[in-house]
Amino acid sequence: MKQILRFGIVLGILFSLVPVHAGELDDLFASIEALNIARGGYVLCKPLSPEQQAIAHKNLEEANSKKVYKFRDNALNIVADKATNRILVIFEQFEQLSQAGVQNLVGDLFMAYGDPTVSAHDKVVYWAWGKKGKFTADQFNLAKEKKKALAILATVKLNSDIKIMDKTGAQAKGNAYYIISSDPLLKFFKDD
Repeated sequence: MKQILRFGIVLGILFSLVPVHAGELDDLFASIEALNIARGGYVLCKPLSPEQQAIAHKNLEEANSKKVYKFRDNALNIVADKATNRILVIFEQFEQLSQAGVQNLVGDLFMAYGDPTVSAHDKVVYWAWGKKGKFTADQFNLAKEKKKALAILATVKLNSDIKIMDKTGAQAKGNAYYIISSDPLLKFFKDD
């Protein structure tokens, strides 16, 4: 009898934890979707439209988790949640891009997302959002100075093999990519 009671208590505790987890995920989806971080008609955390779902099913690729599916829409790579069809990651890769090509890509991202939050080593450009919107470079630098972590919900990160502005690299070619994602969100989609 005691074992049945203990089992019932443990089961009750486990079931009481599930809605909190699901509610936390739903809140995170809603907060990130409200930021409206979009690329190529796809919005981070927004459910795929019926048209986008049709594209997905025609262009499926192998995914790294059982909880998600991955597909291509022309050059865009999209990762979505199997349970909700919400977009978890948007990324695009470029091979053998010239410095001018990287500069054009950075310019395109600047036009879409405004001034970046951080740039580093003339190879990385990073935009970061919290619940209230995009963090500015000043906010990032102040947090860094005070050794306080920003509550980052979502990011756009561009990474280039070649320097973006260095005039000595004008003839260089290299690979580049950008990725739109949310680290707090992706923790929910790791396989157990």
